[in-house]
Amino acid sequence: MAQVSNPASLFVQPVVNTNKSAVKSVEDMTLPMDRSDSGIETGMSMPNGVRVLGLHEWKEAALSLAESFADDHSSMYFIDTPDREHWTKEQKWELHLKMMEYITYAHLLKGLVVSAGPNYDCVALWMPPGENMDDMLTIFRSGMWRLNFQLSREGKRRFFDEFLPLLHDTKAQVLAERDDNSWYLVYIGTHPSSRGKGYARKVIEHVTNMADHEGRPCYLESSHEVNRIIYGKMGFALKKQVFLQRDVQHVELDIMVREPVKV
Repeated sequence: MAQVSNPASLFVQPVVNTNKSAVKSVEDMTLPMDRSDSGIETGMSMPNGVRVLGLHEWKEAALSLAESFADDHSSMYFIDTPDREHWTKEQKWELHLKMMEYITYAHLLKGLVVSAGPNYDCVALWMPPGENMDDMLTIFRSGMWRLNFQLSREGKRRFFDEFLPLLHDTKAQVLAERDDNSWYLVYIGTHPSSRGKGYARKVIEHVTNMADHEGRPCYLESSHEVNRIIYGKMGFALKKQVFLQRDVQHVELDIMVREPVKV
């Protein structure tokens, strides 16, 4: 699940610089980069089959995630709203994809985006310790600010007033003083055609191994009960359950933490 540490920052419309040298938004940024803004080297392939993605791969990574979460209630919670009942399935898919593009791009800038499989079969968005995506430059470059105009009135209430504050406050409460010293698995999705091949375990263990060496916890939210068992096999333990409650059918989120293993 996506999180910003300061949800209110997304309400501020950025000032557009008309200078030709000004930073470009996500729809214009297509050139590869060797490092993210957080200093993580990108474009690397690991012996375990995991690849650290670069900024130029944002569309492919976002499409994989969008297809993985196409039927996920927590992802469509902001789009399938009563005031968008007149929208077609295609219109809802387009906004769903755009949201994934913005979130993916922001993590390519400030976090760690990894993939396993030959065709972006599984993609994971990690936020490293001490990093977040709520600074104005990242919000502008990623396109996150556009959600102020693209979500409906009810969609904005769900996303800005309910979802983001709930995730932020819950993570701070569960991890307490370790909140800024943890690895945060914000999104992980395996394409429906590629499930059952061990790709998810690879992209998770790529970071949990680092977290073990660093002595840091890993944190995630999950919207599917079956995932509780899967994540449990990788060392995550259920800490709390929270609910998104602005729909007739509430969305249940499992809060899970993996403690570092001594190596």
